[in-house]
Amino acid sequence: MAEPNNPEYASFFAVMGASAAMVFSALGAAYGTAKSGTGIAAMSVMRPELIMKSIIPVVMAGIIAIYGLVVAVLIANSLTSNITLFKEDLWVRDGRILDPEKLFFEEKASADRRLDCEGGILAPGFIDVQINGGFGVDFSLASEDVGSGVALVAHKILSHGVTSFCPTLVSSPPEVYHKVLPQIQVRRGGPHGAGVLGVHLEGPFISREKRGAHPESCLRSFTHGALQDVLATYGNLDSVRIITLAPELDRSGEVIRALTTRGICVSLGHSVANLREAEEAVLQGASFITHLFNAMLPFHHRDPGIVGLLTSERIPAGRQVFYGMIADGVHTNPAALRIAHRADPRGLVLVTDAIQAMGLGNGRHTLGQQVVEVDGLTAFVAGTKTLSGSVATMDACVRHFREASGCSVEMALEAASLHPAQLLGIEKQKGTLDYGADADFVMLDDSLHVQATYIAGELVWRAGESAR
Repeated sequence: MAEPNNPEYASFFAVMGASAAMVFSALGAAYGTAKSGTGIAAMSVMRPELIMKSIIPVVMAGIIAIYGLVVAVLIANSLTSNITLFKEDLWVRDGRILDPEKLFFEEKASADRRLDCEGGILAPGFIDVQINGGFGVDFSLASEDVGSGVALVAHKILSHGVTSFCPTLVSSPPEVYHKVLPQIQVRRGGPHGAGVLGVHLEGPFISREKRGAHPESCLRSFTHGALQDVLATYGNLDSVRIITLAPELDRSGEVIRALTTRGICVSLGHSVANLREAEEAVLQGASFITHLFNAMLPFHHRDPGIVGLLTSERIPAGRQVFYGMIADGVHTNPAALRIAHRADPRGLVLVTDAIQAMGLGNGRHTLGQQVVEVDGLTAFVAGTKTLSGSVATMDACVRHFREASGCSVEMALEAASLHPAQLLGIEKQKGTLDYGADADFVMLDDSLHVQATYIAGELVWRAGESAR
């Protein structure tokens, strides 16, 4: 591997600096050797895009003094894409990831700024679709300034690699939803904080038997059908992205159809549904499972319940049912993590389910209408042994998931980026390093600790630097 002060192409660059003509000679040589299956590209079949991936670090260095557009190059040891960790450069302009082949051939342009990631890993920014708050903020508490709390959490989670998230509300009285939801707006990320993708409403249309930390007094059922009960409870749904409900409730099928028609993702959770009821919900449009294994019937060999969706034969071809996992070392035994991952690795979505206490110490905190006691990594409803969210950060969940499951680095990172993006149908913009995608990415060391976070190609957090 090349050293930062002595890159692989250093000697070639010295020669290139003597004559611009030699740049194009190198390009022609690379083209010829790649076509013949030897040399720089080392391909038996000519792949122009791979030729450019191989020679651009050399050619662009040779013409960097000639062209000076606003393009940033980040030299990394490896990028994550399609379950493969490989060495490549990432090109960014105007907040999006750029195809360097088009830049070179069509625009005849090069980079004017070059950043060395010093052997780090570049991965898509993390997306947390279930986070109840953190750093003293509880999204389920009604106030006149909910937006400032969302903004605080959005800023704080940058240091944990999160570039987009869904603020989550637990089961609450209707007046709380009516006050809080209008104050949470979809917002692009930036130096101010991670982007808000929309709200996740976990409850109150859930099972009383599996309510977990949700107060029983707040739970509701579908009595009128369609969206009447939903709208009466929540009010405006404009900022809502995900709703968790129990599929065994009467009229849930028509509610699921109505919600998915509006573009809202329906998740199954806090439920005593059997497998048949869960499958019917998926056929109606449900596509997610809220914190698998937690707050649902345990797996049984004669009726596996919601867990059985991971291997169900009734899921239509081409459909993926995603499932959330709280990999905090508390909610799910490592063996259960391994079972789920091996059953359906493409559907696993890491979530924190973090509460107000994330980033704070032990003691009493809140989760909506409940008082929560935190001791170390465990949060219980006060006076009980009922788990009440987590205090884990997303990067910690990624590390624990990789260690517990034994999966590859790439798969652990995709569970926090690509998979939640696919769940929300935004995989062309988020959760990927493909050309044209938003340049939201995170730089990590080999142990998967976050070193820097970028949104729209702009550095928004770096380890060791004071908060911006």
